[in-house]
Amino acid sequence: MSDRKLLNIELGRISPEAYRELPQSGIVLILDNIRSAHNVGSAFRTADAFKVDKLWLCGICATPPSAEIHKSALGAEDSVPWEHRSSTLELVRELQSSGYTVLCAEQTEHAVELQRFRRVPGAKYAIVFGNEVEGVQQEVVDAADGSLVIPQFGTKHSLNVSVSVGVVLWELVR
Repeated sequence: MSDRKLLNIELGRISPEAYRELPQSGIVLILDNIRSAHNVGSAFRTADAFKVDKLWLCGICATPPSAEIHKSALGAEDSVPWEHRSSTLELVRELQSSGYTVLCAEQTEHAVELQRFRRVPGAKYAIVFGNEVEGVQQEVVDAADGSLVIPQFGTKHSLNVSVSVGVVLWELVR
């Protein structure tokens, strides 16, 4: 049995303008002090794939325009709405007051395993992803409404933040 790869023109890709007109997903991402512009770019690309409503870049995160972001985002920095904030903690509190449930993608004492989490229909979620070395800041974990953990079975018990974004978003939208 043969299985032909689809050509780019067969994928039905939409324009950044049409993307912005799609219905809201109810999910925003917060990047908490991500060091690597390539990881930021990857988060943009993954956010586009799963129709994230907005990407918040906090602290030391690189921001567009950036050649490094563009290299991995492949233009998704032009379709996904984004904003920079200096303080992740202040943003978390602002989003909570706007009706978002804030969840950290982090290994914590009371984290819910990702596959066990169930979204509440109509609810809005902000998912925080942390620094490549330190993870999500403890003060942000303390202020959040909870944490989600990706079960892992190897020796490292860590994933690159860009991989974690993909795993978490896939589970939330499936």
